[in-house]
Parts: sequence; C-alpha cells; structure tokens
Amino acid sequence: MGLLARCIGIMTSPRATFQSVAAHPKWLGALLVVTIIVAAGVSLPLTTEAGQQSQLDNQVRAIEGFGGEVNAEMYASMKRSMRFAPVQTFVTILIMGPLMSVIFSGILFGLFTVFGGQATFKQLFAVYVHSTVVTAVAQLFTGPLNYFRGSMSSATNLAVLLPMVSDQSFFGRLLGMIDLFWIWWLIVLSIGLAVLYVRRTQSIAYILFGIYALGAVLIATVMNLFGRSN
Repeated sequence: MGLLARCIGIMTSPRATFQSVAAHPKWLGALLVVTIIVAAGVSLPLTTEAGQQSQLDNQVRAIEGFGGEVNAEMYASMKRSMRFAPVQTFVTILIMGPLMSVIFSGILFGLFTVFGGQATFKQLFAVYVHSTVVTAVAQLFTGPLNYFRGSMSSATNLAVLLPMVSDQSFFGRLLGMIDLFWIWWLIVLSIGLAVLYVRRTQSIAYILFGIYALGAVLIATVMNLFGRSN
C-alpha cells in the first residue's frame, strides 16, 4: 500500500491497513506527514492574538492547578514570550513528536516482548506511527476550528459537551482530559497491536483504556487537591 492509501486506510479499514503495515513496515513517510500536520495544526491558532492569550491563560491555569502561583512579573514575562509561540511550538513538535513516538514504541515493545511477542521493533514502530494518523486528522479539524475560535482549549473533550460542570471541580477536570480523538486513537492503536501480535483487540483495548483512565484520574485528583489548597 502506498502512503496515501495507508493514511486513508487507517480511518476506513484499520485492520487490513495494519496487516499491510506489519508485513511491509515503512514508517518514515507517515511519520513526516503526521508530525508536520500536527505541528501546523497546533501552531495555527497561536498566530492570532486571541490564540496567544488563550494559551497564556491555559498556562496560568495549569500552574495554579498544581498549586503554583503566577505573580505580575512572571505573567508579564510569559505574555512577552507568546510572540514567539507559533515558531517555538512548531519547532518543538517537529523535534518532540518523533522522539515521543520512539519512546512510547519502545515501552510497548518492551512490554509485549516480556509477554512473548515476536514482532520486531521496526514493525511495532511502523504500527504505532500509522496509528497516529488519527492525531493528524484531529489537528486538521481542531487547528482551523481553534484559529477561528481564537482559542487553544480543546473543542473535543467531554467537558465541552457538559458545560454545566465546573472546570474547577474534580469531575470537570476529569472530563477535560477525556478527548474524543484520544479515544479514537486508542481504539485504532489497539487494533494495530492486535494485528501485529495476533491478540484480541478487546483485551489490548482494556489495558490501554485502563492506563488512560488511571492517568486521567490521578492528574485530576492532584490538580483538585492542589487547586483547593491554593
């Protein structure tokens, strides 16, 4: 399968596409496409004044959410740095995107190898990279949307669907970390790993979603505790 066919196939027929990827583990083209699209999508809203202000507000909330304090001098410094946010964000994602793919692929490879998996790292890395096509699709949707919204906040998490829930509450923080595109990505990744290691998709999905849910609960709990004490 060619690069375009693989990218489309991840969304339309992931199992057959992953079978092709596992048999012919090409990953460079998909990695470049995904990384560039994600970098552009995240950086696009930051080219607007409203987007920069939204990003600044998000950073302040994140610091305060973990018990930190932003004084006037620190706020002014953060605001000045927003002028360079589009370029800094784009370059950071170009570097960190592939690096994080290698790290997470390495973790998955180690786990499956311990439990008897026979795939090579190249095969797993190709599967992982192709699963992230979903994140590129997410940015094709949210990047332009956030540009016109003038916002860097997610438009696809569950907190958006339940605006009556306070974003300062534990439940509100938890909903804010459950994103529809992340759910889609985990499903696709589960399918890819199941194809590669000849396992049941459902079993792998339970594990991945369990880790995701545990991480979301822990972060929401910490933010809730520090937020209250602050």
